[in-house]
Amino acid sequence: MEIEHAAAPALRILVVEDEALIALELECLLAELGHAIVGVAASSTEAVALGRATAPDVALVDIHLVDGPTGVEVARTLAADPRTSVVFMTANAKRIPGDFAGAIGVIAKPYSERAVEGALAYVAACRTGQRPQGAPDGFRLAPGL
Repeated sequence: MEIEHAAAPALRILVVEDEALIALELECLLAELGHAIVGVAASSTEAVALGRATAPDVALVDIHLVDGPTGVEVARTLAADPRTSVVFMTANAKRIPGDFAGAIGVIAKPYSERAVEGALAYVAACRTGQRPQGAPDGFRLAPGL
């Protein structure tokens, strides 16, 4: 008999990623983890429009999109809405400004399923008012968190 473990609450997630295969893989992983994908955006314009239209709980944002290194601006815009927590997912972590552009943290690419799951559980806990001790493996918190 299998024992069910308490899972983190399902989150509504916006994926901001311009590489189609990575976006598809991430969508599948998020669905397997029980989260709802509200949209996938490949450009900054698309990301901001989808963010405003859907008010996601979490936006997973790559730094370099089809229209250039615009992910930082996307993060700033989406994080301005208190309903949305932003997490960078990038191989270009050096491009993240010191204030993390309002993002809660970063998952480095290539990412592991465990890192994504841990980061989302951390964000879900924070959204319910909890302050978990330390970041899960594979997730670097923004300064001051």
